[in-house]
Amino acid sequence: MPNATHRNIPDNWGHNAYHSDPGFSRLLDVYLPSPVRSHVEPWFVRMGELAGGELETLALDADKNPPTLQLRARNGADAPLVKKHPSYRRLEHYAYSHFGLQVMSHRGGVLDWPEAMPPVVKYGLTFLYVQAEFGLCCPLSMTDSLTRTLRKFGSQELVDRYLDRLTSQDSDYQYQGAMFMTEQDAGSDVGAVTTEARCEDGVWRLYGDKWFCSNPDADLAMVLARPENAEPGTRGLTLFLLPRRLEDGSLNRYRILRLKDKLGTRSMASGEIMLEGAEAYVVGEHGKGFKHMTDMINMSRLSNGVRSAGLMRRTLNESLFIARNRMAFGRHLIDMPLMRRQLCKMMLPTEQARSIMLHTADCLQRADAGDHEAAKLIRILTPLIKFRSTRDARRVAGDGMEVRGGCGYIEEWSDARVLRDAHLGSIWEGTSNIVALDVIRSIRREGTLPVLHDYLQRCLDSIDLAQEERQAFDTVLMRLKKVAEDVTSGERNDELETRRVASGLYHFASAVFMAWEASQLGDDWRRLVLAKLVLRYRLSAQDPLESPAEEPVLIEMLLAETPISRESAKRL
Repeated sequence: MPNATHRNIPDNWGHNAYHSDPGFSRLLDVYLPSPVRSHVEPWFVRMGELAGGELETLALDADKNPPTLQLRARNGADAPLVKKHPSYRRLEHYAYSHFGLQVMSHRGGVLDWPEAMPPVVKYGLTFLYVQAEFGLCCPLSMTDSLTRTLRKFGSQELVDRYLDRLTSQDSDYQYQGAMFMTEQDAGSDVGAVTTEARCEDGVWRLYGDKWFCSNPDADLAMVLARPENAEPGTRGLTLFLLPRRLEDGSLNRYRILRLKDKLGTRSMASGEIMLEGAEAYVVGEHGKGFKHMTDMINMSRLSNGVRSAGLMRRTLNESLFIARNRMAFGRHLIDMPLMRRQLCKMMLPTEQARSIMLHTADCLQRADAGDHEAAKLIRILTPLIKFRSTRDARRVAGDGMEVRGGCGYIEEWSDARVLRDAHLGSIWEGTSNIVALDVIRSIRREGTLPVLHDYLQRCLDSIDLAQEERQAFDTVLMRLKKVAEDVTSGERNDELETRRVASGLYHFASAVFMAWEASQLGDDWRRLVLAKLVLRYRLSAQDPLESPAEEPVLIEMLLAETPISRESAKRL
């Protein structure tokens, strides 16, 4: 009698998400100084273990038990409270307290390291965490970015008052952050904000209706409002810090009207807020609120890109596991040509997003240290990863559900949850149209294109490429630069072409970064092969009926996720 367990659906629960991703560890070697790298290794192993087991179970439970809003106590007293499921609270413990993901960029001592951690560590750990839980990463990111914005633009008085609690890992003492910006008539069009700020008896008070506020019961929120008699548009907006509770412990004068019933991120509360004279404090200069808020938005956009990269890797991990362990028609799925091609199509955007993520995080560290070139690179790379990786995540998540088959459509598994969550990235902090336009705005107003062009050229100069390989990169770069210059020039200014330009810049930058990573690794040129595939399939005209002769061999080597020699990379 055959063993019944052989017929069971392969279940990857309990795997280590870090160990299941053999290339990740080596990329951390490339991007982190060796003392930091060796110190954080156990933390990455631990996060990978949690993401593949306990965090996954908690995330499924929290998704099925979304938060609820209690408006009054049982005696009728006003006592607004967002009630969160114990599984979500446990997820918070790991993110906020155990790993300190929201504070490690702002002080030393996190993960037992004396200095603030490089962004690569924070985003690398988030990349693993999000493979289990996506929703909580939104308030996590907002807390991190609010702290950054407050430190950057807030008065010393505000920093002294709130920084200690924002950077605490004690769950009973720490503060969480949020960003209340969206209104019914002011979504992407931020200049249409109608929330009014009035100075009454020397205190600024906010009046208005904020339509979509994630983490609505956060201890602190950044809010855009228009002071009385300020000019219309974004130039009339000022940034305010809104506390949930005042110094005497009483609730501030705003109400959570209801919670949103969302497609995804169900574990995390989003709601509508009515500001009814809520006390708030000016952050930065009057009339420069949108400019100040942009820094917070950009950090949230980068976080969106990181989360999308993590979702894609989670999907790829699951799909490779299923394909390697499930039998059909007498063969493992991974031995079937169509399945192999599908997996390869999922792998390419996944690897692109990760390289852009790590390289952007590395640039962020240099930009924050005063490197002006890196600041320009951050200005264009951030909207690029937000624009493209979030859209790719939707497709990869859908393909991953298909690999699992019918079980992927069942809520006991996480495929449906991941697919729902994947749709968030291309909407929040700017839809893909808005973010593509922001890429062009950075080129036109801040001159980011020549900086990116020269930087990519230097990256290519540092790689030992064969003549035909370098020529392929140079040809695409020359064409891409010309198209981008034409579209952003004053004569043409063709808005319809912005998405094409943004996609082209994203694909080429990711190809260069992957090739550069291969050269840094030295003994594994797999990422150069991936870079060549980006040039071929994303940036070159293709005959849809042509199938390159080497494709089956190439796919087999890539799906094995084992090192590829320099000679093999040249031949493929």
